[in-house]
Amino acid sequence: MKPVLIIRTGRAPDSIRARHGDFPHWFRLGAGLRLQQLRIVDVASGEALPAPHEVAGAMITGSAAMVTERAAWSERTAGWLRDAMDVELPLFGVCYGHQLMAHALGGRVDYLPGGREIGTQSIELSPDAASEQLALPASFRAHTTHEQSVLEPPAGTAVLARSARDPHQLLRYGPHAISTQFHPEFNAEVMRAYIKRKHADMRGEGTDPQQIFSAVAATPIARRLLRQFSRRHGWSAVPE
Repeated sequence: MKPVLIIRTGRAPDSIRARHGDFPHWFRLGAGLRLQQLRIVDVASGEALPAPHEVAGAMITGSAAMVTERAAWSERTAGWLRDAMDVELPLFGVCYGHQLMAHALGGRVDYLPGGREIGTQSIELSPDAASEQLALPASFRAHTTHEQSVLEPPAGTAVLARSARDPHQLLRYGPHAISTQFHPEFNAEVMRAYIKRKHADMRGEGTDPQQIFSAVAATPIARRLLRQFSRRHGWSAVPE
C-alpha cells in the first residue's frame, strides 16, 4: 500500500514536544494510522517531497512560520500542492497547512484582523456545509492558535465553517481536499500548553490568558474530523 504523507512544516515548541510529543504523533493518532503507514517529510528542513502518485494522500501540519514570508521551502510545497490537486490527491491541511493550501490555489493569506486567535472556540457551520458529508452539528468546539489566516479563499472554494473572528475556519477546495484553521489534532492539554507558552504575549496584546486558559474544553467533534477523513479515503480501518 502507498504511505500516507505527513508534510511537516514546523515543530512544536521544545517544552510542549518534551511533554506531549510532536505534530506527526498528534496527526497519526487523530487519523487513526499506524506508524508504518506513514511517510514524514520535513519540508521546513529542506527534505524533498515524493511525487503525488507515490502516496495515498497527505496531511499538512501547522508551523510557527508565516505563509507571507514566502520561504523557499514553503513555496516549493505550494507548488507540490498544486500538482497534488491536479491529480485529486486526498489532502487535509491544518493551520499553516490550511493557509498554505489556500495560498497555493490563489487565495490571500495575511494577519488576522484584531490579532491572535487562541483557545477553545465555538465553530459554526455555514449554509454551504449542508450538502457536505461531514457529520458535524451546526456548532461545535475546536482549539485554535494562529496570528495569520485565510483572508480571501481561492475562487470556487466552499467555506464550510467560521468562528466569531475568523470567517474561514473550514474550507473545501475539491472532492478530496479540505483544510481547517483550527487544530483537530490538538487535545485539551496541548491547547493549555500553548496558552501557557503565549501567556506574556497575550497579556501584551490586551487579552486575559487566565480566562482563555480556564475556558479550554474537550473538542471531540473537531478531533473526529481527521479520523473521518482518513476512513473515507481508505487510510485507516481503526474504528472511532
